[in-house]
Amino acid sequence: MSGGQLLELTLRDILHVINPLREDWSIRFYIINELQAVVQSIESLRGATVEPFGSFVSNLFTRWGDLDISIELSNGSHILSAGKKHKQMLLNDVLRVLRTKGGWRNLHFFANARIPILKLETSHSISCDISINNLSGQMKSKLLFWMNEIDGRFRDMVLLIKEWAKAHNINDPKFGSLNSYSLSLLVVFHFQTCVPAIFPPLKEIYPGNMVDDLIGVRALAEKHVEETCAVNINRYRSDSSRLTNHSSLSQLFMSFLEKFSDISAKAATQGISPYTGQWEDIDTNMRWLPKTYAIEDPFEQPVNTARTVSNKQLARISNSFQTTLNMVNAANQDQSMLVSALVRPQISQFLVKPPFRCQSSHSNGTRPQIPRAMQPAGRVQDQFQNRRSQKRQNETNQRPAQVVHIPKVHSQVQQVWRPRSES
Repeated sequence: MSGGQLLELTLRDILHVINPLREDWSIRFYIINELQAVVQSIESLRGATVEPFGSFVSNLFTRWGDLDISIELSNGSHILSAGKKHKQMLLNDVLRVLRTKGGWRNLHFFANARIPILKLETSHSISCDISINNLSGQMKSKLLFWMNEIDGRFRDMVLLIKEWAKAHNINDPKFGSLNSYSLSLLVVFHFQTCVPAIFPPLKEIYPGNMVDDLIGVRALAEKHVEETCAVNINRYRSDSSRLTNHSSLSQLFMSFLEKFSDISAKAATQGISPYTGQWEDIDTNMRWLPKTYAIEDPFEQPVNTARTVSNKQLARISNSFQTTLNMVNAANQDQSMLVSALVRPQISQFLVKPPFRCQSSHSNGTRPQIPRAMQPAGRVQDQFQNRRSQKRQNETNQRPAQVVHIPKVHSQVQQVWRPRSES
């Protein structure tokens, strides 16, 4: 078996282990409902709803992935912009109730962060980040979910890169390394700069700064973003003149390591822009001056998603890319060596004894089937949007003179949300 074939099979085995199962979805929905009950018991949060975002909504989470929660304040049908001090006060109220109720572990309140966050761990050992009115986070999550509709390899790559980054301790912004959103954007950028390209520049999916357009009536603002993305994604997918990239998962993984192995050296003069789909010279990019940026948020320019990464940590991140690349390229590699370079020890125990592969599939030379997430990801936010819409309908029933019609998202947009069926 060649090195490329061994890497391909190992990556597939890893996906088999880290892909969420039905119970992983159920646990997270249970946690969300528990937090909703907590919020409803707080007088200062009367009428607020608990809505997930992040990797859970974008369907880019592993079995052990964190859960991001936004507490959406009641403001009728309009988007509410709460001040930082108000958010701090409300999260402090949540913290106080959680401590009183018990059952929640490792509670930490980061009040002075750019976006105030309450971190905790549930009895199911799932870490949660709670913020207030994080609509931008919810929409970014949807956009990443829609990107998987262009090419399903995106989700596989994000899950593999996240696990690899955790194995090398470079996926923890608290200690100056990359957050999971930045890692996802690196995969987006990799797909944009492959030859031939798999993804377009994100300005072709949503031109402009998405966060700036989240104003006014929430349903209308969301509908504008959703329909714009739906039209542009369908246009890109149906472009018959576009060259198809047939790279295997192992080839994409290898080229990913190669592309960013010198990221520490490049960061001094160039930044990564998924919005334009290319490396940007810092000196000539007026949006980025006078700061040095590593990874620009394509939906909230010119925010640097890797702003917590120091030069020292960037060098360590670059070294992790290069070390793994050397390991994968080693002529004497075996699966145990690959596994030790790609996953954490608690994951490797499921891979080295015996390989997670279907024997009947291998007997005829086909790849094992990798289980996808059991929960249709497009329904995740629908469930909580329906809850929010019902609450607002109750409010408007009490105030008939102020009824605001909230249109439903067009059915074609819903088509873009749904993951492709797997055999």
